[in-house]
Amino acid sequence: MTTLSTHVLDASTGTPAAGVGLLLTGADGAELARASTDADGRARFGPDLAPGTFRLAFATGEFFAAAQREAFYPEVVVAFTVTADREHLHVPLLLSPFAYSTYRGS
Repeated sequence: MTTLSTHVLDASTGTPAAGVGLLLTGADGAELARASTDADGRARFGPDLAPGTFRLAFATGEFFAAAQREAFYPEVVVAFTVTADREHLHVPLLLSPFAYSTYRGS
C-alpha cells in the first residue's frame, strides 16, 4: 500500500499556498478523502492507496478568490498512477494565477 502527500506553493508570491481544498478520488470518481493544505502548504492523506489510477483535485479558484486575486484555472486535477513498488507518493503543485506545474516528488 502507498501513502500520499502534496505540497502547494504559490509561485507568484513565493509562499506556501495555505488553505487549498483537496479532493482525492479513485479512477471511478468515487471520493476517497478530502483535505486542505496547512500553513506550510502541505497535506497528507490517511488512506493507503492500492495500485491503480487516482485523481487529486486542487481547488485553486477558491484559493485565489479568498485572496481577492483573479485566476484562470478554477481547479487543477492531477491524475496519477500508483504502483505496488512505491511506499509513498508526493504530488507537489507549483501554482500561479495563470499557470501551474506538477511532478512526481520524493
